[in-house]
Amino acid sequence: MTLSSPPRGPRRASSPTLLALLLTAAAFVAGTFTAPVAGALEVPEVGSVEVLTDRSAHAPGSTARLAAVLTLDAEWHSNAHEPTFDYLIPTALAVTVPEGWGEAAVSYPDSVSRTFAFADQPLDVYEGRVVMIAEVPVPDAAEGSQTLTVAVTYQACDHDSCLAPVTVREEVELEIGEEGRALHAELFAAGPTQGLEDGGHGEGAAAGGDGTGSGGPGAPGLALMLVFGLIGGAILNVMPCVLPVLSLKVFGLVKSAGIGRREVVVGSLATTAGILASFWALALFAIAARAAGAAVGWGVQFQQPAFVTFLAVVVVLFCLNLWGLFEIPLPSRLANSLGGGPKEGVAGHFASGLFATLMATPCSAPFLGTAVGFALAQPSPTILAIFTSVGLGMALPYLALAVAPGAARLLPKPGAWMETVRRVMGFLLAAAAVWLFYVLAGQISPERLAAIELALLAVALFVWLRHSAGAGTGTGSGHAVARLAAAGIAVAVVASLGLAVTADAGAEQRLAANGSNGEDGERIQWLEFDRAEAEARSAAGELVFVDVTADWCFTCKANERLVLETPETRALFAEHDVVPMKADWTNRDDRIAAFLADYGKYSIPFYLLYRPGQEPLPFSELLTKNNLAQAVREADAHGS
Repeated sequence: MTLSSPPRGPRRASSPTLLALLLTAAAFVAGTFTAPVAGALEVPEVGSVEVLTDRSAHAPGSTARLAAVLTLDAEWHSNAHEPTFDYLIPTALAVTVPEGWGEAAVSYPDSVSRTFAFADQPLDVYEGRVVMIAEVPVPDAAEGSQTLTVAVTYQACDHDSCLAPVTVREEVELEIGEEGRALHAELFAAGPTQGLEDGGHGEGAAAGGDGTGSGGPGAPGLALMLVFGLIGGAILNVMPCVLPVLSLKVFGLVKSAGIGRREVVVGSLATTAGILASFWALALFAIAARAAGAAVGWGVQFQQPAFVTFLAVVVVLFCLNLWGLFEIPLPSRLANSLGGGPKEGVAGHFASGLFATLMATPCSAPFLGTAVGFALAQPSPTILAIFTSVGLGMALPYLALAVAPGAARLLPKPGAWMETVRRVMGFLLAAAAVWLFYVLAGQISPERLAAIELALLAVALFVWLRHSAGAGTGTGSGHAVARLAAAGIAVAVVASLGLAVTADAGAEQRLAANGSNGEDGERIQWLEFDRAEAEARSAAGELVFVDVTADWCFTCKANERLVLETPETRALFAEHDVVPMKADWTNRDDRIAAFLADYGKYSIPFYLLYRPGQEPLPFSELLTKNNLAQAVREADAHGS
């Protein structure tokens, strides 16, 4: 009996079935739970926190007063404790007291209302020196030195951008005994206060900008962002990175349609559950990573060679399955020519939903970047809501089939032709593997890449040996070869991942900006992105176009091919003396991540035109020649 022709009738999940599910889940976990942490950013210090006590010692049964003093740098502010909109991040003081003590009562200063160019109405903010007072009841039985922990949470914003939220924790030692002398009497007498010594920013002092990270009232509302997320998720299904997986699901649905309506409904709902589960995992980890001060973004897991290699292993195994050498449940195991045979099962459909999301993350569809960028700058419930809407959008085709399973009858009838289609789809996935190797080529050395490719070739060899042994006579020697081949598969997979894990992506990084230009001068001569230089050139009267791209970003490559690296754009840049700069985000780069965050962006591609005398102009993810040409000509005319 061959692995590609399993017997009819009920059977337990085979070890390859479980292996496929584990590989898919592990690849998902590896990508979503390592990349953001690896991209940890140090938030610039634009504020400081000091904690003061009202006395040198406190008597039992008295009330201890603590003052948390947050001092913000000039031109920066934080949201009030009760911000104008509930989705803004408030400034908050929390006091952790010893066991048996009562809760602290916190008093906050009145906010000041400021008008900003990016907002339709004033915002309630704190600025300058912010004093928050906490009153802590000291128990009658308390004595000696007691430790309290004071935590101040705030998000610093300037006139057009916001930094990641910060929580500063300080420990305070309270001496309990005979009442001590008073400290900082003037500060505690004044109570909670806030304000600038120089008189404040003044109404309307903030200038320009539409990229506030916290999402002011000028930003689109949550309802609109949920719609954007739904549309963006639906568009993901036709992006190049998802098409191989979508074709596999169509193949599986053809098989399900031949079995019955129930199989179509169950398969569609299980796939939807896999997609939603993956997006919820992404959202939850984004929340945790952001709270830890880490850089989060759409597709940043592809900056990790280990994740890309893991995904390549999974894709190679799927290819071998489609070519009849390895039995795994994604896509459905091919039935015989009459359409019978075993079913894929709920687990297989669920795993396919996870895999579809994995393949979708390097693509940024229209509306998706706006929705995700808005979400990652908002409180946790908003992040979860928008990621859910994106997942529902991506799952729309499967939900439609679950509601109307009869539509599956419009698909071709199962038959012998499916064997040929199965082989062809194997080549589609092989193309995805080639793309993954292309991404790796920009992250690791050629020698290490060749070693990983050899390890994956060994995986294919051992899979073939195992298949050949299983297709033989079933003798003892055949079983021994199959066991050795299975061990060889495991060793080769571990070797490929080990080579990727130990790679130093930063040291082996290939800068696309330097070396992508041919000697014939027929390509744009990109400069490596330097934000200070771009701003200086703009201030000096030059137009500067910034392209934030990555090898793993399908949309970026499509825009480069169809819009940027074209005779029309080269002529446009030459005519108007545009300075082109390329920010390569193939590998983690904290400077680029901070640049994106300043404009409220957490996905790429991102395009920005620095214009003399005007605010920088961002473009849509899907760049067009007409929009680019119009923006450049108008900016040049304005500056001349």
